[in-house]
Amino acid sequence: MRLRCAVLDDYQGVATEVADWSPVADDVEVVGFARHFADEDALAAALADFDIVVTLRERVPFPASLLARLPRLKLLIASGMRNTVIDYAAAEAQGVTVCGTPSASTPPVELTWALLLGLARGLVAENEALRAGGPWQSTVGADLHGRQLGLLGLGKIGSRVAQVGLAFGMRVSAWSRHLTKERAEEFGVELAASKEELLASSDFVSVHLALGDRTRGLIGAAELALLKPTAYLVNTSRAAIVDQDALLTALHEGRFAGAGVDVFDVEPLPADHPMRSAPRLLATPHLGYVSRANYEAYYTGAVEDIQAFLAGSPVRRLG
Repeated sequence: MRLRCAVLDDYQGVATEVADWSPVADDVEVVGFARHFADEDALAAALADFDIVVTLRERVPFPASLLARLPRLKLLIASGMRNTVIDYAAAEAQGVTVCGTPSASTPPVELTWALLLGLARGLVAENEALRAGGPWQSTVGADLHGRQLGLLGLGKIGSRVAQVGLAFGMRVSAWSRHLTKERAEEFGVELAASKEELLASSDFVSVHLALGDRTRGLIGAAELALLKPTAYLVNTSRAAIVDQDALLTALHEGRFAGAGVDVFDVEPLPADHPMRSAPRLLATPHLGYVSRANYEAYYTGAVEDIQAFLAGSPVRRLG
């Protein structure tokens, strides 16, 4: 009897196109779900008859309560090698193997710069005006060369963002709680004296921190008030690092030039969510990791995980 495999949040319907699933085709039936299940009841009902689940990033939590409602589940595959919304202890207790996949840090770097450049040069407004027969040149772009880029976090993604900034001729500084001067200097970056100093001195600020107890709400109303009136803020990391209500208030009041956001407190965003209509906001629907090469890595890795599991030797185990 073939096992059943659910692929969650396959919005573009490409999970079975970007990878070769033929190695497991005789043993596994793959079913993609293009819509997001917003609550546990709907998710439990949809997944009741599946032995394997492939979940995309950290979009769907798998707490003990949900796992208990999926007695047939034997293998849970998370794209990437880090997932904070799976209850690993509950999975182990229930006999569910949890595995990860390869992933790349370059796609979110590239999207960070797409947002930053789009903000700096008013690309959306200018494109819409051009298509609608509006004014010819209605904005004056912000320069990057010679300006300061402030990075909150200098890990895999932040350090690559820094390299691009340096290539643009920007002055780059960085801050995080444990960042050292030596680490910053490895990338030609200046260590900011404090979070507050970085925010107050930067022309562009980009967030590249992992979400945790110490970073949740790290940027609130007081921190946003430190930004220059001409500054731009970009967040492609996690929504909760920046207080969402404070961000909306600052955008509506025009306290700084604008924000580029790829992550939200609720995903997908409800149709009436205030982020959809906020001024001075360039927003994308969590596209940071959405690239062909990354999807190929995710789903090829998922096939490899399934093969190894069927052979009795799971690989890339998480937890």
